[in-house]
Amino acid sequence: QVQLVESGGGLVQAGDSLRLSCAASGRTFSSYSMGWFRQAPGKERELVATINWSGGSTGYTDSVKGRFTISRDKNTVYLQMNSLKPEDTAVYYCAARRVAGTPFDYWGQGTQVTVSS
Repeated sequence: QVQLVESGGGLVQAGDSLRLSCAASGRTFSSYSMGWFRQAPGKERELVATINWSGGSTGYTDSVKGRFTISRDKNTVYLQMNSLKPEDTAVYYCAARRVAGTPFDYWGQGTQVTVSS
């Protein structure tokens, strides 16, 4: 069992930066592949970034490439978001899965990111 708690969201202006954190509990967290998703009002949930169990492999959706960076340490996954745009406004969720490429098994409660123009 893995429990995930996100933090770090807030209200910022376009061009600003934020770092989201996802604190994980569970003895096997280090073996899990992790992801950050977001969902804007009226839109479907979108996979933003992924990182494998070792941190050696990452992936990003095209709209955030070059601006967002996913990373992890022993118990936390981070999403560094730079050059934020109003279209990045959404609730951001972290998620964990046992095996890369399979559906995510565990989800956090989400943290709101609002970018004003």
